[in-house]
Amino acid sequence: MVDRRQFIAAALGLSTAAVGSSAAAAAMTYDEAAKSSRVALQAVPRDRELVRFATLAANSHNTQPWIFSARGNEIAIAPDFARRCPAVDPDDHHLFVSLGCAAENLVLAASTLGWRADPVIDGDRIVIALEQAPPAASALAAAIPARQCTRATFDGRQAAPEILRQLENAGREPDVTAILMTERAAIAGVTDYVLEGNSAQMRDKAFMRELVSWLRFNETEALATMDGLFSPASGNPSLPSWLARPLLKFFFTESGENKKYREQLASSAGVVVLAADRSDTSHWIAVGRACQRFGLQATALGLKYSFVNQPVEVATLRPQFATSLGLGERRPDIVMRFGYGPDLPKSLRRPPELVMRS
Repeated sequence: MVDRRQFIAAALGLSTAAVGSSAAAAAMTYDEAAKSSRVALQAVPRDRELVRFATLAANSHNTQPWIFSARGNEIAIAPDFARRCPAVDPDDHHLFVSLGCAAENLVLAASTLGWRADPVIDGDRIVIALEQAPPAASALAAAIPARQCTRATFDGRQAAPEILRQLENAGREPDVTAILMTERAAIAGVTDYVLEGNSAQMRDKAFMRELVSWLRFNETEALATMDGLFSPASGNPSLPSWLARPLLKFFFTESGENKKYREQLASSAGVVVLAADRSDTSHWIAVGRACQRFGLQATALGLKYSFVNQPVEVATLRPQFATSLGLGERRPDIVMRFGYGPDLPKSLRRPPELVMRS
């Protein structure tokens, strides 16, 4: 668990001892913690600020499975295998996609501060060399603090052709294909796979144990770890743990979740599937970069989005889903729905001091 004083100290730039004597720190709320990680990007301290923005990237179960290290004009992102999810992600596919998402955020943030960032894959790591360049602000970089995965029903509005074009362009990455679907029949076809995958996962005891271990039912639980899936961020009520955990089997059911996913997809303006040319670490990282750009572009255009990855997470279902998309032997990597919807509470992030190593 994260020491709350350590988190507050990092967020406010104070020593832990100083925070321990601060009455204000003791009263830090969930909203204050969420906002502290999303304040405007500062030029100094450069490495801490770039890592802070990198950690705002999308990542599976909000496990934040990354370790950053900085030396000179180089920042490396390595996997934190202690935060892997073997039930839902047995080959660490989502973990490396998450690293790619973080790398894309860092590249965009560096550009706004006047640093050209060149990511190179080095085994399991992403090594990003920084070289001074003219500052280049962008709508995608500006969207980093606002981006979130919105697990809510959207309003059903369609997206204009120009918006769809921008979304499709954002999802482009060498060796990665983006399949954008807006026709109701195509979305219904994806929905069938999502529901079948969700049913398989909810009948899988190992999957459910792992998922529940990352659920944070209330602000106290979320603030204790600064990670995981916070109930209100998913559109669910905040409840005391002693009440939520025993009741989980009654309100978190296969039929209830399938109904929710059916409504969410029916209310969406479209669905996008990302698929890399090959299935290996470097290509999963590339998928992550495309995935993050898509989410940031959606945010910049006033859209919401969320993941519906069940068809790619259930190994027995994945080949059938690939065939339905005309991908042949290629692996579909990520599935996202998008549309117009409400704001939900932002998820928490651990501060840079807790994810950076010498």
